[in-house]
Amino acid sequence: MTEKFRCFSKAFFAFAMMVSPAWCCAADLDGGQLSAWWGLPFAGLLLSIALCPVFIPHFWHRHFGKISFAWVLAFLLPCVTRFGFGSTVNVTVHVLIAEFFPFVIMLTALFVVAGGICVRGNLHGTPALNTSLLALGTVLAGVMGTTGASMLMIRPLIRANDNRRHATHVIVFFIFLVANAGGSLTPLGDPPLFLGFLKGVDFFWTVKNIFPETLFLCAALLSIFYFLDRRFYQSREEVFPSDRDPTPDSAVRFEGKVNFFLLAVIVSLVALSGIWKSGITVSILGSGVDLQSLVRDGLLIAVVVASLWLTPVEARTGNKFSWSPMLEVAKLFAGIFITIIPVIAMLRAGEGGPFASVVHAVTDRAGEPINSMYFWASGILSSFLDNAPTYLVFFNTAGGDPTALMGKMAATLAAISCGSVFMGANSYIGNAPNMMVKAVAEEGGIKMPSFFGYMLWSSVVLLPLFGLMTLIFF
Repeated sequence: MTEKFRCFSKAFFAFAMMVSPAWCCAADLDGGQLSAWWGLPFAGLLLSIALCPVFIPHFWHRHFGKISFAWVLAFLLPCVTRFGFGSTVNVTVHVLIAEFFPFVIMLTALFVVAGGICVRGNLHGTPALNTSLLALGTVLAGVMGTTGASMLMIRPLIRANDNRRHATHVIVFFIFLVANAGGSLTPLGDPPLFLGFLKGVDFFWTVKNIFPETLFLCAALLSIFYFLDRRFYQSREEVFPSDRDPTPDSAVRFEGKVNFFLLAVIVSLVALSGIWKSGITVSILGSGVDLQSLVRDGLLIAVVVASLWLTPVEARTGNKFSWSPMLEVAKLFAGIFITIIPVIAMLRAGEGGPFASVVHAVTDRAGEPINSMYFWASGILSSFLDNAPTYLVFFNTAGGDPTALMGKMAATLAAISCGSVFMGANSYIGNAPNMMVKAVAEEGGIKMPSFFGYMLWSSVVLLPLFGLMTLIFF
């Protein structure tokens, strides 16, 4: 990022954030007055995230912040021209304060705490052990997030299998389970569900309502993996002789154990913020924020500081901890949260808005939601675009009212949640941990499938299971 660009971006957002509350009282955007072209910046940013790392990786990794900011300007400048400075600042400040900052603070807390837990030692990668490690990682993903669980478990799994000729399938199923399906039961598990939590979905709603779907998928994947891994393991010359094992078996030990306590603190803070209703709203630059949300975010920041202070340097060094992934997520999601503003407004307009065709596609003639369509539509988009904004799109397509979606439309919200979380595993670009796991595995000497090679795995393994889930649950 050039110095001029950095200064300009900081000045722009500082001015927008510091503007007086008097400017922040304009009405929200009326989606019925917008055309579908207002969704172009959002679509352009998502396509950039999906395609640029594949086709122009070096350029993307050097300039993704600038690309994100360019798409933000592609929305903000026309918005100022059409609706005025006050309305533009109002909607932007609201989404940053009420949604973006809490989202990034929670992700940062999980990222820092998980990055402070280093697993040392090595075990022997038998089918039973590999299946157990995948099951453990799947459970942990619901507590510490798919990114945190993936980064905690991937290196021990690679070391356990570095004496085997075939380990690609182990990492592929790790992505299916730990980097995606395991995050489906709590708002901490996967970004889409935390966005739902910020929108008003109860903390324990997902575990109460999509546990059967999660259990079915995870049990099926673990069973398929076990028999596939056993077939490989029993083949001749699968396991290298002990003198060729790069990392001989040794006792497992943990460094940075204090972070297990801090992880429990994070879970408690997020859960309590959903249970405790203070009834007090604080106005920040004209945007109302509940007191419990402010307390949660302030204490999560304290947890980050405590983890950085208390964790031994050796633990983060062993995990090759770096701020780069978190900075990338923050920059890209700042763009996503802002450019999705007109898309949400148009979806909320329902049949009176430009996305009436989307509403019709997931609604029958009686006006009732078609849950199977919600499952597959949210899932297909999550396969190739980021699953967090995909969740928001269909959450709002279904009306955007958390009370209704948790009540009479609970099956619809379950379909959206399952599609967004589970089908993020269909491609490398469906969920952020997928690419991170691939990179770590290749660094560890495992030959991973190409982009389309991986999709062949997901098509053969996942799509039939999703078809069965449609028949059984949706």
